[in-house]
Amino acid sequence: MARPDFSRLYIDGEFVPPVGDTQIESIDPATGRVWAAVAAAGEPDVERAATAAHTAFTTGPWPGMTGTERGRLLTELARLIDDDADELARIDSTDNGKPLGHARADAAGAAAWLRYFAGAADKIQGDYIHLSESDWAYTVPQPLGAVAAIIPWNSPVLTAAWKLGPALAAGNTVVLKPSELAPASCLRLAELVDKAGFPPGVINVVPGYGSTAGAALVAHERVAKISFTGSERTAQGIGAVAAHTSKRITTECGGKAPFIVFADADLSAAVDKAVGGGFVNAGQQCTVASRVLVQDECFSEFVDRYVRRAGTLRVGDPADPATEVGAIVSARQQERIEHYIGVARREGAEFRLGGDRHQPGDPRLAGGYFMQPTVLTGVDPASSVCQDEIFGPVVTIAPFSDEDHAVTLANDVRYGLVSGVWTRDIGRAHRVASRLDAGVVWINTYRRLHPAIPYGGFKMSGNGRENGLDALLAYTEQKSVIVDTTPSG
Repeated sequence: MARPDFSRLYIDGEFVPPVGDTQIESIDPATGRVWAAVAAAGEPDVERAATAAHTAFTTGPWPGMTGTERGRLLTELARLIDDDADELARIDSTDNGKPLGHARADAAGAAAWLRYFAGAADKIQGDYIHLSESDWAYTVPQPLGAVAAIIPWNSPVLTAAWKLGPALAAGNTVVLKPSELAPASCLRLAELVDKAGFPPGVINVVPGYGSTAGAALVAHERVAKISFTGSERTAQGIGAVAAHTSKRITTECGGKAPFIVFADADLSAAVDKAVGGGFVNAGQQCTVASRVLVQDECFSEFVDRYVRRAGTLRVGDPADPATEVGAIVSARQQERIEHYIGVARREGAEFRLGGDRHQPGDPRLAGGYFMQPTVLTGVDPASSVCQDEIFGPVVTIAPFSDEDHAVTLANDVRYGLVSGVWTRDIGRAHRVASRLDAGVVWINTYRRLHPAIPYGGFKMSGNGRENGLDALLAYTEQKSVIVDTTPSG
């Protein structure tokens, strides 16, 4: 396969080389080898992109477009993503190691998210407020301006759509910065943006390193909002910088999701969803069911079933349709996972499955980064293995006695993004859901997302919400207009 060309940034409607000709050597984690050279934006490139976005917002054709016209462009981009889904999926799978089928689902999801916000673009409304017979007021949601979307490496195309959809539907312009670990697909997406006919400067794509391109984007005076998905430490840094210029921020910083199974649950369904939710994308998703909590009465049976099912997962080549667990994104991430496995060993955890690197039989993959699905019991809830987001295929299973105990264990982490509750008792389901510190609670299902459902976290999992009308309004500034209609003279 010929190496594709990702050597240009997308700024102001043109594909341009970075000022310093800097490139990112993108590693295929399944082989450990460089597969693409990707343009890396520096401060001058970010300056140009932010200026282009600001200009497009203030003086280009974009401000004069109706919501219907913006929605038409988003719909066209969704259509082009559907047509190009196989190529987008191939690029993402090669760049970050997720199974090709999962990457294909991401592309389909990106199109669905854009269509949802395309339909919402002409439905942004204010309110009428009656003050008195002669005084009344109304509110007007107005777009913020040029906004920055900084996305992670695990689902680039889908996460880009999560941010582009509401920002553009609300009338903003965007500078999109993908992660240096998986930057290529967003440049392919830029080709589709160009083909869809968006005015120059409305969408700009600047891959680059967080310490240079990301930092410059966050600090830029013409960027009105930062929407960031990534680590909590980076989010804290963004918040500190944004405070100096009163930028709006939305952050999603990961999770340590509890998956709670009561004794009356459908164990077969719960095991299936728990395994799927625990090892999706080799555990490299914020929504993974990494802490499974099971009621005492069915703990042993559940663990036995879970281990048997997890032991059948096929680890290997992301391009193989039979693969269920792909590669770890980088050698550094693989080492991080191994660190936590080492902690578990030193603390006396029981390894029910896995605990080591996976060695693929295919010699082409000998240099790749693969880990065995790992299942642990007997881990102290206070251990870093239970407290930290490992971002790898490592799941702990722990027992609980009753509702209070389950909720205590579930909430005893600094994160609060998503959670799962499994029970046939509808009253219990709602009681537990109301007590969980989580932005999303799934009952008798798991990892079901929809563009209409707000998504975000409590505590260190972030600020604000993505998806739904909440996300749309988060890209607007509310203006109140008060009118005195008392006749003059």
